[in-house]
Amino acid sequence: MAAVATCGTGVGKTGSMVMAGSKNNVTGFQRRGPRASGSDSSYSRLVSIAGTRPSVRNGQLLVSTGLPALDQLLGGGLAVGTVLLIEEDKYNIYSSLLFKYFLAEGIVNGHTLLVASAKEDPADILQELPAPLLDDNGKKDFDEDVCNHKTSESNIKMKIAWRYQLLPKMEAISSSRFGHYYDVSKKMPQELIEASKVHGFFFPEKSSSTPNIEPCSLTHGYIKLLQFIQNIIYEEGFDGSNPQKKQKNILRIGIQNLGSPLWGDDICCTENCDNSHSLTKFLYVLRGLLRTSLSACVITMPTHLIQNKAIIARVTNLSDTVVGLESFIGSERETNPLYKDYHGLIHIRQIPRLNNLIYDVSDVKDLAFKLKRKLFTIEVRENF
Repeated sequence: MAAVATCGTGVGKTGSMVMAGSKNNVTGFQRRGPRASGSDSSYSRLVSIAGTRPSVRNGQLLVSTGLPALDQLLGGGLAVGTVLLIEEDKYNIYSSLLFKYFLAEGIVNGHTLLVASAKEDPADILQELPAPLLDDNGKKDFDEDVCNHKTSESNIKMKIAWRYQLLPKMEAISSSRFGHYYDVSKKMPQELIEASKVHGFFFPEKSSSTPNIEPCSLTHGYIKLLQFIQNIIYEEGFDGSNPQKKQKNILRIGIQNLGSPLWGDDICCTENCDNSHSLTKFLYVLRGLLRTSLSACVITMPTHLIQNKAIIARVTNLSDTVVGLESFIGSERETNPLYKDYHGLIHIRQIPRLNNLIYDVSDVKDLAFKLKRKLFTIEVRENF
């Protein structure tokens, strides 16, 4: 769909910490600077992938979701090899925005994208990505948006205090930065999109020939999508099968409106659907592919349309991270003065269980979000 964008590798400039032994058999740590000759293989260099960092809790490699506030809530970011499930809000306004943040972060960091949808052409989705905030102009816009919000908030006496901002100061984009801020009022520059490597999967274009589907097997849309993802992972070496590939990169997979009737799934149409196991089988196979590859996946799903709660429980168990969005549009909270400055609630339902025996539970329970002029912000509500 587009040209290839290469991902640079980071090399530690200060050298590595090595154990040195003296003639008196006294050992100690010694910091060595860069050597003039790079031919000595005894001095290893730390090679990293742009846009990633290890978790301070379990060493798992992390990528940013594109929203630094959400990264903090998830323990530092989205773990590579895992699935983030976003439960769509009623009108799919804000969940679609988080989906685009994830893709925009991949373009800024030079990651390879795989965008799958049965509703919108992936090329059209890319044209709607928010623009990154850059340099001093971006910092000015960020500070202005935050100050305007604080000023309006100070004039309102509320029974509930909203004070803990999950937004650190905006910094200019650089190769060492993890997580960026985006201006939702502007679109991603076309030159950045064209310089990125993107694989698009638009189901209406992939469903020209319908194979014979056996009972209780995957739907045609899920089969096609799994085959497409598997081919990209193996053909481009994201599974580590190509040791000759010097440039390591991350594959960001974004799947929109999974489980909707557009995918050929009737899980949202009736409580006793014929394809009740098709969605869970798809997630099981997908997670197996991700676990052994340098990939991270974000899925949006209209769970509010699924009538069978047992299916929702199974879908949650087959996902690593689950975030739910509850919009105030059309609800009584839309006119409630306690919530007048916010557009909805965000629920951290599940955090990955990685190298642990039990799931981690978020310490933060009450979260609200607001879509301001340029930024999507998340705030913590203090108890009464």
